[in-house]
Amino acid sequence: MDDLKVFTGNAHQALAKAICDYLGIPLGQAEVFEFTNENIFVRILENVRERDIFVVQPICHPVNKSLVELLIILDALKRASAKRITAVIPYYGYARTDKKDQPRVPITARLVADLLTVAGANRVLTVDLHAAQIQGFFSIPVDELTALYLLSDYFKKKKLKNIVVVATDIGISKKARDFAARLNAPLAIMEKRRLGNAGKTEALTVIGEVDKKTAITFDDEIDTAGSLVNTVSALKERGAKDVYSCCTHGVFSGSAFERILKSPVKEVVVTDTIPLPQETKIDKIKVLTMSPLLGEAIHRIHTGLSVGAMFEPE
Repeated sequence: MDDLKVFTGNAHQALAKAICDYLGIPLGQAEVFEFTNENIFVRILENVRERDIFVVQPICHPVNKSLVELLIILDALKRASAKRITAVIPYYGYARTDKKDQPRVPITARLVADLLTVAGANRVLTVDLHAAQIQGFFSIPVDELTALYLLSDYFKKKKLKNIVVVATDIGISKKARDFAARLNAPLAIMEKRRLGNAGKTEALTVIGEVDKKTAITFDDEIDTAGSLVNTVSALKERGAKDVYSCCTHGVFSGSAFERILKSPVKEVVVTDTIPLPQETKIDKIKVLTMSPLLGEAIHRIHTGLSVGAMFEPE
């Protein structure tokens, strides 16, 4: 493991350190800061020539700063003659802009893929992309991990009775079905309509039986929590006894925490692909760590083992 090194920017240093603890190696030393003129400066403080390098940096708040930091770190490593550079992006920002669904709009998820490749990434390791086709935006290898097993194992341990899994929209129904199968539970689907580009949604109807059941909503991310609150309200109106919610990425922008506090949802379970500010932590939110999963994937990539085998049944 001597030629393996892990670096990070400022987006999620705690996760990078936890990954290094799993791997039993120190976090790579680098200066990454912003000048007073908002220009970002990066300097790698140790030798990386002919080394296998992994850069842990989710593209999360502040999104544009996190992205530019990542690009500049990749460029610095490429110019320092690193042998192979893997961009470890637990949360892939701009993933929701993955197609032209309106006239004269960009496909920003593809643009970000091009930027990462040009900057110097030789491969990408990520978690639960918003849309599967984003893998195809890259001309380099992409390994996509999933938090589905981590989340389902958590709810198995809670031993909830009379469960129904609810996909928050039709787009996430396939992954929600796999989640439901892990819990031996039926699947219901929330049909909703997105209102414009402001992130607002309107819950229309629930497809499936939820009356007198314990519902667990499933999604890839929670942003403003507006959709979550609407879904929980619709489920309670249709007779759901208790409602839990889970997702991989807890973005929690805007008034998300206030909405969750006021909502009748029992618990919101997320992973640490995005850092949760200490001052905004609330009892209703449970955070599960992805560090062992990401650490094991990095180990397997470095040693030439199968990453897919991590999710194969034993």
